[in-house]
Amino acid sequence: MKAAEARKPTAETRRELSAPGLRTFFRIAEEWGLSIDQQMTLLGLTARSTFFKWKKAAPDSLSPDTLERISYILGIYKALQILLPGREAAKGWIRRPNAASPFAGKAALDVMLSGHVADLFRVRQYLDAERGGWS
Repeated sequence: MKAAEARKPTAETRRELSAPGLRTFFRIAEEWGLSIDQQMTLLGLTARSTFFKWKKAAPDSLSPDTLERISYILGIYKALQILLPGREAAKGWIRRPNAASPFAGKAALDVMLSGHVADLFRVRQYLDAERGGWS
């Protein structure tokens, strides 16, 4: 079995994580003041109808890609809560230009909004390293 296959969530795990993960994502997005388009990009969605359907009621099971995206957002949120005092500080950090190497002068949110899962990972990895966790 390949390493990527070993990490792939089972159908049962995806069903268990989908609704709570999506609800938590939407709460974080609201706290961060993200637009609908920004939320869709972070979730990897292109259809507004799907977004609004998910806002109303989570699907039975999200794709592994969507769950991975949500996982990175939750990890970024958690790391910011550890590193920065208060919600406004975390919200400000994701929007301010950052000279650290993963950002190249862009805001973390701009990096996350590239649409690539790898960029969500880069932000999460940076924050985990800053807080002394696993990178």
